[in-house]
Amino acid sequence: MAHDWDDSSDVHVVEAGGRTYVLVGTAHVSRESRDLVRRVIERERPDCVCVELDERRHEALSQEQRFDELDLRQVIRERQLVTLFLNLVLSAYQKQLGLSLGVMPGAELLEAANTARECGIPVHLADRDVRITLRRAWRLTRWWRRFILFSFLLAAVFERPDLKEEDLRELRRQDVLSQLLGELGSAFPGLKSVLIDERDAYLAQRLREAPGQRVVAVVGAGHIEGIRRALRRNEAIDLRLLEAVPPAANVGRWIGWGVPLVVLGGLATIGARHGIDALGENAAFWVLANGIPSLLGAALALAHPATMGAAFLSAPFTSLTPVIGVGYVTAAVQAYYRPPLVRELQGVASDLASVRGWWRNRMLRIFLVLVFTTLGSLLGTWVGGAEIVSNLF
Repeated sequence: MAHDWDDSSDVHVVEAGGRTYVLVGTAHVSRESRDLVRRVIERERPDCVCVELDERRHEALSQEQRFDELDLRQVIRERQLVTLFLNLVLSAYQKQLGLSLGVMPGAELLEAANTARECGIPVHLADRDVRITLRRAWRLTRWWRRFILFSFLLAAVFERPDLKEEDLRELRRQDVLSQLLGELGSAFPGLKSVLIDERDAYLAQRLREAPGQRVVAVVGAGHIEGIRRALRRNEAIDLRLLEAVPPAANVGRWIGWGVPLVVLGGLATIGARHGIDALGENAAFWVLANGIPSLLGAALALAHPATMGAAFLSAPFTSLTPVIGVGYVTAAVQAYYRPPLVRELQGVASDLASVRGWWRNRMLRIFLVLVFTTLGSLLGTWVGGAEIVSNLF
């Protein structure tokens, strides 16, 4: 079976390894993309349809009430709150674009899956687990650049795009996520590599694993060129390497363990040299220097009183261990006393774009608690540590 798709620059046919791949490049918020996807599948009647989704994203698109199954306490316990936040911010950015056109982000991917099922064609979810992608991106971004990344993404969310379908014809040359990453430029080479280049290779290998001789693949347009190159090379890719999350940087570990060694060693030295009273004064200064800024951070986030107490009491101790930070302690307490409602979880994308929404939405307020108490503890650690070190001499 062969069809001429010269009428669409968004459809590409690749012959590789004795198989035919029909690649449909889309913009994830485009009405035209959604219509094109259905037209291609119905005309091609392939042996399999691959979509740029993993299990979790497919579930999120197809089940509107999925948020009532979110175990926020487990997310906090596994220290995945930052990953969840990044995922929500990227989703909110796409939703901002989609709302201006009346098309939900990923509608064309869901359309592809639904059309395939209507035609009795197997559906193959081809993308890497979004949690792995975000964790790899986070680990491969230097810690001091993470603040820049947050600022850039938040600025993008607060923008109010006014796009028409004609604008999306240009966007489809990259797709929404690729266009956003392109604006990041050379400041985040590791991030672009994980979100674009690695996923090109991952998607290409998953297409090879799909059953049948003729496969239709629906992916963001920014992945088309990379997938075409990978398919034509026809070289097997070890997906386990692309699914492994890199360990934390050694520098981070040294700092994490170095601070408590310096502080505890300094206190012990002060006690030995100047007596128990000097030790008590410096220990009290350390407690207050950590506890007060963290408490103020919780207050700035309008946290529950129990969260403020937890911030003050835990910060002096969490600062002395790299295992867990005060932010995750206070986030857990806040989530316990002020758990977000399902409607608030569903409204995160819109509340992200409003300053007032950050304090109104309980989910976002948990993020504020995490960030503000962590910043307070960092400030207190440097102030308290500097005071202890200065008293050694």
